[in-house]
Amino acid sequence: MKGDAKPIGFIEDTAVVPEKLGTYIKEVETVLNKKQLSCIYYAHIGAGELHLRPILNLKEAKDVALMKEVALDIARIVKKYKGSLSGEHGDGRLRSEFIPLMLGDKLYTIFKEIKQVWDKENLFNPHKIVNFLPMETGLRYMPWQPDITIKTIFDFSESGDILRAAERCNGSGDCRRFPEAGSVMCPSFKATGREDFSTRARANIVREYLTKEKDNLTKGTFHQIWQMYASCLSCKACKSECPSTVDITKIKSELLQISYDKFGIPLKNRLIANIERVNHLGILMPGFYNFFVSNSVTSYFIKKLLGFASQRQLPKLYKISLRKWVKKYYRNFFLSNFPKNSALGDIQFFIDEFTNYYDVKIGIAAIKLLTILGYKINFPFHHFSGRTYLSKGLVRMAKTIANENITLLKDKVNANSPLIGIEPSAILTFRDEYVDLANDKQAANKLAKNVFTIEEFLYNEMKRGHITKAKFSSKQIKILVHTHCYQKALSNPQKTIELLRLPAGTEVAEIKSGCCGMAGSFGFEQKNYDLSMKIGNLNLFPAINQSTQKTVIAAPGTSCRHQIKEGTDRQALHPVEILLKLIKNNNY
Repeated sequence: MKGDAKPIGFIEDTAVVPEKLGTYIKEVETVLNKKQLSCIYYAHIGAGELHLRPILNLKEAKDVALMKEVALDIARIVKKYKGSLSGEHGDGRLRSEFIPLMLGDKLYTIFKEIKQVWDKENLFNPHKIVNFLPMETGLRYMPWQPDITIKTIFDFSESGDILRAAERCNGSGDCRRFPEAGSVMCPSFKATGREDFSTRARANIVREYLTKEKDNLTKGTFHQIWQMYASCLSCKACKSECPSTVDITKIKSELLQISYDKFGIPLKNRLIANIERVNHLGILMPGFYNFFVSNSVTSYFIKKLLGFASQRQLPKLYKISLRKWVKKYYRNFFLSNFPKNSALGDIQFFIDEFTNYYDVKIGIAAIKLLTILGYKINFPFHHFSGRTYLSKGLVRMAKTIANENITLLKDKVNANSPLIGIEPSAILTFRDEYVDLANDKQAANKLAKNVFTIEEFLYNEMKRGHITKAKFSSKQIKILVHTHCYQKALSNPQKTIELLRLPAGTEVAEIKSGCCGMAGSFGFEQKNYDLSMKIGNLNLFPAINQSTQKTVIAAPGTSCRHQIKEGTDRQALHPVEILLKLIKNNNY
């Protein structure tokens, strides 16, 4: 909800006997209507439990006073129906004030006597249940505090600004889910069980900083904030799974940029963000480059410089970049393999920074598959996605790249000629961060609607009847699929699953794994290595280790495949590699 007015949970736990719930709700509505308040309702009807969240702006003194008035009015109604103010949860600081009203002075006096017997020094939960403070005591934001305005590079206007983006968190604790819940959010909490490693804690620390410290960021303050954010894998799960859609990944990147502007950019962060430039030089002599990153002596010093774990294997470059392969070999392949009289249309192919240097074989497989299926491929000039800059917080540089790519592609990409990409974290940037970095919002939104991962595109074509089972062999093959976090947050993993089920002989199952734990450079870093592997061991590694060696492991994400290799010693394939192998009369 945009702005400072939010659904506030202070009467959200009321319960009456179910038979009286209807008349109780009418009386509640009378109170709210009289005070001209909107309210969010949700309930467990069978138990008579009604959750109420009136919409109030607690940054204004009048709404703070109104909150207390409403709380008292509702308490009286609940008592009238012989119900409970705390049907599911507890009284705590919010409702302790109303215990004498609800239970009577006699019982309340007994409560105080029990407290005195067992806790004479008032050490346990002071000011709760007994000896309470007024419910409006200790609010996060006091009405007399001025508004805080922080200039940001990302556009936070959907929420209002970066402070209000963090304030979207309502404290529900959905980010505190354990692995058994089957969700993605929040991988760092799942692996540790620590509140300070949760989405909620990260939102709270930003609110605390922006409301108390204003913009006076010191190294000490940033260190305190970063202790919580350093464990964030930027998986984007909070954007899709949090009920309030708090985007901690976006806030994290912006905080890093703010810190860089004040304190400078650490060398290792600068090097990791600019890895594409390093690879651009390395691909001139890939054998020489690969020797240095794989040799035990030289790789030790490289890892030391970058802050990477010694246990990690640095990725090697392919013998040729994908862009160079396209220039040298694509035309001949097209002339030899494109189906005659095919009218399936054109596509624009996005060559990202990972596929161009590391996963060239996958890029070639994708190009061959699309060509054999009958799609004419264009390779428009563009810059790389800027994903590495975003992940290391160089948002200003990412904004420049985003706007240049929007300008380069906006007149070429449309519904009849969509932009297709291989690496989810790169291509889905067009749908997510680019929109919030764009100078031309209209062009960015139009582009975002016509950008697809290759699995999304092929799935959509399958649904249109353009790609059928007849294209593929019926070879029997079992496939376990681990989809990328960004697919889970910004796309639909089921499209990858259903696409792989198209060939008649495939038996496909999804690993309910959440994040793999690698998350780009996150899992490479020494300080994150143990956490990274712990996350992988929650669900992903066990599922793969329990499968047979004949089972094919599919993973669209480049860092996911790397993590799977190091965590299970199994080589995962991109879905396009599997589909190309299953094409009938495959000589490719």
